[in-house]
Amino acid sequence: MSHRIVIVDDHPLFRSALRQTLGEETNGMAIEEAGDLDGLNATLEANRDCDLVLLDLNMPGVRGFSGLLLLRAQFPDIPVMVVSAVEDQSVIRRCFDLGASGYLSKSESAARIRKSIDTVLEGGLWVPEGVTLEGEDEQTEVLSRLSTLTPQQVRVLMMLSDGLMNKQIAYELSISEATVKAHVSAILQKLNVDSRTQAVIAASKIEQGQFAQLVEGVEAS
Repeated sequence: MSHRIVIVDDHPLFRSALRQTLGEETNGMAIEEAGDLDGLNATLEANRDCDLVLLDLNMPGVRGFSGLLLLRAQFPDIPVMVVSAVEDQSVIRRCFDLGASGYLSKSESAARIRKSIDTVLEGGLWVPEGVTLEGEDEQTEVLSRLSTLTPQQVRVLMMLSDGLMNKQIAYELSISEATVKAHVSAILQKLNVDSRTQAVIAASKIEQGQFAQLVEGVEAS
């Protein structure tokens, strides 16, 4: 069976090396590349028939977990495997909390890379050795809230964290200011915060994966 895979990484040499490791010609894979999240969005909008996205966690224009959060909101049916040089267990667990199907270290051998991708393509999870996925119970509510944000609300939330005003967000997203205000109101309600400032603080902690601190901040507000 042929599988369509999209590699998303801002380093062309790494994309080329990963593509060679996967051996698309011998393994019957159709592999495409994107250098950033915008390129990935264009690729998937053109053809949503994709079996797996291999996503670098840190790229220009993507802060922390915001790229993964946006991708899972916009294309929830497409499995995502994070491919990263970061090996911190808390980072890895947060990726799975946000819907990743696997986490692959860039230092893994070619054989392990192929095995991990085959595992996810077969519907399984690929968890690095020595990593447990049991997270803190208090994070469940926040993760549930995040999953209710629409792709456009995720974009607006990230723009709020950049300090953009409603007029600027409206211009960037080609929507009306009234629509931006409606998104902001929905974001405040879904994250259970009372102001734009609290939403910005929440966005910052979301990007850094500080979900426990977010819970504490919300409960104190």
